[in-house]
Amino acid sequence: MRAGDRLVMGAVRRNGPWPAVLAVTAVVGSVAELAVPYLVGRTVDAFVSRQPGGTPWLALSACAVAAVMLCESLGVWARGASGAHAAASLRSGLLRHLLGTGHTATRRFPEGELVTRAGLNAEEVGRAPDTVTSALALLVPTAGALVALTLIAPVLTLTLGAGIVLILLVLRAFLRATTVIAGGYQEVQGEIAARLVDAMDGARTIAAAGTAGQEARRVLAPLPRLRAHGMNLWRANASAAVQSGLVVPLLEVAVLIVGGFMLAAGDLTIGELYAAARYAVLGASLSTALGHLGGLARARAAAARVAEVLDLTPVPHGTRALPAGPGTVEFRDVTANGLTVGDLTLPGGSVTAVVGRSGAGKSLLAALTGRLADPERGTVLLDGVPLAELSRAELRRAIGYAFERPVLVGATIGEAVGDDPEAAAEAACADTFIRRLPLGYGTPLDEAPMSGGERQRIGLARAFAQGERLLVLDDATSSLDTVTERQVSRALTTDHRGRTRLIAAHRLTTAAHADQVVWLEDGRVRGRGPHHELWRDPAYRAVFQGDTP
Repeated sequence: MRAGDRLVMGAVRRNGPWPAVLAVTAVVGSVAELAVPYLVGRTVDAFVSRQPGGTPWLALSACAVAAVMLCESLGVWARGASGAHAAASLRSGLLRHLLGTGHTATRRFPEGELVTRAGLNAEEVGRAPDTVTSALALLVPTAGALVALTLIAPVLTLTLGAGIVLILLVLRAFLRATTVIAGGYQEVQGEIAARLVDAMDGARTIAAAGTAGQEARRVLAPLPRLRAHGMNLWRANASAAVQSGLVVPLLEVAVLIVGGFMLAAGDLTIGELYAAARYAVLGASLSTALGHLGGLARARAAAARVAEVLDLTPVPHGTRALPAGPGTVEFRDVTANGLTVGDLTLPGGSVTAVVGRSGAGKSLLAALTGRLADPERGTVLLDGVPLAELSRAELRRAIGYAFERPVLVGATIGEAVGDDPEAAAEAACADTFIRRLPLGYGTPLDEAPMSGGERQRIGLARAFAQGERLLVLDDATSSLDTVTERQVSRALTTDHRGRTRLIAAHRLTTAAHADQVVWLEDGRVRGRGPHHELWRDPAYRAVFQGDTP
């Protein structure tokens, strides 16, 4: 069984009580549908023969019709609730898995692709319980019709059975073809979403360059392929509908012809002939499964795309806790993704600046230090413990991380910062502007318009509040004005808690105030030491584009 099909079946099994509700309403409704022809036939025979007792049969017929309508209504409600529950459960698990994989997910899939797979595709998979249950429920009237026709006249069963075989062949081919086409359609949707996310990320640059039209054409370039897949879906549906639709009237006519001869011979009553004709239609109701199978095909294709994300290996964590220590970081023979660090030590309580041209590996070194990435070879240790052996909670408690473009999480500004938000905000020079907000630290994030620099200061405050031993700043002061940047740098270099600090930055002042500088070039450590010693090298000075200390 493919991973996508396993995910579909898992969505059905783990969807709480809803598959059972869907199954009960579908089965009871199908049984009531099966009872209607028999009850109506008995009613017709009773009234035609003018026998007493026709009224009870009429009342039972009305009850059966009412049961069908009630089950249909309950089924509509259950289908909506089932889809919402299944999609929400899948999205929740998918989000936890994505967060656990770290950079692996974004290296494998563009951000727009991940949004599509966690959004549209997860919703399609969420409809699987409805489509699977509804499709299987159609077997009930089919099996019941075969049994009923056997009781009326076995020869009619053979006629119906031949038609059902033809319908099943059509449905099987339709499911296979539609699954492939739907997969292609969803793939193009993800491609367009990825291009759109990229465009929105660079919206200001696009506006400034006056290339909006060109960018719109780039984003919408896959539309012809999307249309082609859509047309193929339509053709597959139309072809299968015509093929299966032709079987139903032909089957009914065949049953009526055979039943007519039997009626003329006195082997059937008028009511039995009516019931036989209705059972032929019910038996051929599998032809109405096209809509359900189309939904199942889309769910299977979407599940295959979601399964590719779930197959990503999450970052494993150990169970160890940190011993008492100053926050010393050690790199032992470390290489990762083209970056060769070798042996490197960040003394406990020190400030290390990582400098280098764009693409030299500064962000990767920062990620290795905070275990947002793992080395391909070698080990990174914090106070003698390999980072990979620490528990997730211990790792995140020990290390605070700030980014160039932080994502703020929480209902309010205070929650986004974390514990003791005021002290952390003061260190990040964010306290003043936060207090100017309408509700201060209680201001909801979505009601707090912030500049890029203000958002960076909130991100810095979060790192200050979280990291107990080590602070890792990945170009986290790039949007700050000169005065604020100097104030933040002063707070970093005079941290009263004595935490180890690693700062990946471009500004000369950051390197000048650091205890040591790690100079990266072409994916390797070209030099390390105090800034004033490295400054003697013209190549090092060129990193800062002619600035002077």
